[in-house]
Amino acid sequence: MASQAIRGKRALDDGKYADAIREYTAAIKESPTSPDFYIQRSTAHQRNGDFEAALADAEQAVLNGESRGKKEAIVEAQFRRGIALYKLGRFGDAEFILKRVKAAKSDHKQADMWINKTAMDLKNLPTDDKRRECTVTETPSPPKTSNDASTTSSSGTTQPPSKPIVTPASQQTPADKIRHEWYQNTENIYFTLLAKGVPKDEAQVEITQRSMSISFPLQTGSSFDLHLEPLFAAVVPEKCITRVLPSKVEIILIKATPGQKWSALESSEPVERKADSVVAPEQDAVKKAVFSDSKAKAPAYPTSSKSGPKDWDKISKDLRVTEGADKNDLEDDDDDDGGDDSNKFFRKLFKGASPETQRAMMKSYTESNGTALSTNWEEVSKGKVETVPPEGMEAKTWTK
Repeated sequence: MASQAIRGKRALDDGKYADAIREYTAAIKESPTSPDFYIQRSTAHQRNGDFEAALADAEQAVLNGESRGKKEAIVEAQFRRGIALYKLGRFGDAEFILKRVKAAKSDHKQADMWINKTAMDLKNLPTDDKRRECTVTETPSPPKTSNDASTTSSSGTTQPPSKPIVTPASQQTPADKIRHEWYQNTENIYFTLLAKGVPKDEAQVEITQRSMSISFPLQTGSSFDLHLEPLFAAVVPEKCITRVLPSKVEIILIKATPGQKWSALESSEPVERKADSVVAPEQDAVKKAVFSDSKAKAPAYPTSSKSGPKDWDKISKDLRVTEGADKNDLEDDDDDDGGDDSNKFFRKLFKGASPETQRAMMKSYTESNGTALSTNWEEVSKGKVETVPPEGMEAKTWTK
């Protein structure tokens, strides 16, 4: 039994879902009251595209967990049950079960993501749509027939899935090869998910003030899910832009505070929620310095020009003046100690930062040729900080 479960887990990790189902079926025959084996087989069924079988196994796992008094197993079985209900389009049922998972284990991060996905789908349904209905109870009803009979033949061999696997027309990037990258300017965050063959009609992107999630079906029958929460700082969801392209997914996040420098996509600080509003705590030394002084300006980026660095934010303001903005509203306050404004800004940040933050700032700014400024030494110390030029520009090596 132990060897069968081990082989099943290995096959599940390798994406060999039919093999995993066969091994866990054999393990269940030896230990029919095990909740863990049913949980794993439910996962294999779900990734193999057979959501009805995934739901049946998850419900049996809940019953087995309750009979054995295994709280952790019950929570995980309910989570698999919620996913299966979502995949079957039973959004009202899925929402109920997933919220029970969250109530039982408040730090279940995956539950948050699926709750958000379900809420987004429910929001788009008509008020009289039957998929909104909740028809399940927390404890599922015992099955009328043996669970094994629906998944194995009399000879014990695994039957083909009852539903065909949905395969996108174009070649997809395997889930373990999908990666993402990002860069920023003073107003936007430019996020790119490097994934080919994302089905445009089935891709779901949800952006809130402090979170972003991306989900789409894979040709294996499972789904790719990426959830970032909390984002480093607030964005303006209604202004953000999403493009699903043949080779990638592009998302432009509009900063709620223009000029604010993000040192990472996600914040390590918790988000305080009050009366449906989101309040972000102070993030790091850079953010504190920016908001503690109303006279502080965005940094000037380096340039190969012999005239020295250019303050692109000031140029942008000047352009808006020529288009009819009020010049009086755009004039900068004078600083008392003289010198270049951007240099004074950086000196102030550097002086008030910790030694670790100072090292991160120097390393990131130098190695990126001035296109990045990070205060996160843990991230910067992992390797060279690459040059990421603003959109529409390219980095070139200066030659005399």
